[in-house]
Amino acid sequence: MEGLVTQIQGLSGTASDVLSLQNLLKQADDSLHAESTRLPPFLDQLDPSKHSLGYLYFLEACTAGPVTQEQASSFVLTIARFISSCVAEQIRLAPDKFISVCKRFKDQVLLLEEPLRGVAPMLTAIRKLQLSSEHLTALHPEFLLLCLLSKCYKTALSILDEDIFEVDQPRDLFLYCYYGGMISIGQKQFRKALELLHNVVTAPMSTVNAIAVEAFKKYILVSLIHHGQFPTNLPKYASSGAQRNLKTLCQPYVELASSYSNGKIADLETYVEANKDKFESDNNLGLVKQAVSSMYKRNIQRLTQTYLTLSLQDIANRVQLNSPKEAEMHVLQMIKDGEIYATINQKDGMVRFLEDPEQYKTCEMIERIGSSIQRLMTVSKKLNVMDELMSCDPLYLAKAGRERQRFDFDDFDNVPPRYNI
Repeated sequence: MEGLVTQIQGLSGTASDVLSLQNLLKQADDSLHAESTRLPPFLDQLDPSKHSLGYLYFLEACTAGPVTQEQASSFVLTIARFISSCVAEQIRLAPDKFISVCKRFKDQVLLLEEPLRGVAPMLTAIRKLQLSSEHLTALHPEFLLLCLLSKCYKTALSILDEDIFEVDQPRDLFLYCYYGGMISIGQKQFRKALELLHNVVTAPMSTVNAIAVEAFKKYILVSLIHHGQFPTNLPKYASSGAQRNLKTLCQPYVELASSYSNGKIADLETYVEANKDKFESDNNLGLVKQAVSSMYKRNIQRLTQTYLTLSLQDIANRVQLNSPKEAEMHVLQMIKDGEIYATINQKDGMVRFLEDPEQYKTCEMIERIGSSIQRLMTVSKKLNVMDELMSCDPLYLAKAGRERQRFDFDDFDNVPPRYNI
């Protein structure tokens, strides 16, 4: 081990030396794991900011075995310091090792019941592993899980706001979108949550997986909260397995959506109470209650399409609220959230519904529209490039050829008749 440490110290200077060191470390990997209990003292002889690749191999071997809570406390500090100071170009030569170390780091902070300690180091690890912000790494789901468990939602938004075009493993995409959807729900960003959960349930899958099933349950509930309805069928581009099986596997939630569409709050509350244990065991009871509460909002929004003015008492009666005061609280909250435009006359308890005051001609609005158009143009160009690359990919063409019908008559020109009749 002493000789290997010396070689690490001597071959960490130039890019060519680091490549030579990489070959040596690959050959020594089995020996490192066999001697894992002897390795911690050697870490003190290496500088993670200079000998990043060698340090990574030693650290990965050190943490490969079972770790006690006392050891976890020590390793968390060591790994956090390594992530902070390591050289990105060196650790990218052994991405699997780096990912393994970071995943064990996540496991150890969870063992210590301190997920918040892992958030900042894991974000740093993602940035060092990524070749670009469009690359989804295996560490993205781990980072989002730590943000979710520590309720550090705002930190996660910096990652969720980035457009992803490169994915290494399908499971990483499923978990990234599922955890991201849950974080967006926690931030009350229901449109973003719907987008992420939609990606899970419509992603290509040969068989329906547990992540898609759980995502579909939340997808139904968030659809009710945000849109006030749930589409009966998944889009055509969803996998056949998802279209056949998801509704069956999430039957209580499909029935909840059906009850919601009737617009009768009493029937919906009765159904929720009858299935409370099921929703609670799925950890979705809070979201179900938000869906029930949103029905009041939907019913109030329907009133704005019919009436110009209504008393708070009339609103309470029509929406099935207990009192005018409760109706006032709902209307005020909806005005604050921009869901309706109205004024309340406190003297006579009358509500006047107004049109949307936005004229869409202010400088700020024009700038927002321009920014959205620019982003759409960028995404469109990216998709065109990806489409061209896929259409030339030998693996894709071979698979498409195998699945195609043996004869496709559209590929042949019409043969003129030999004789005119």
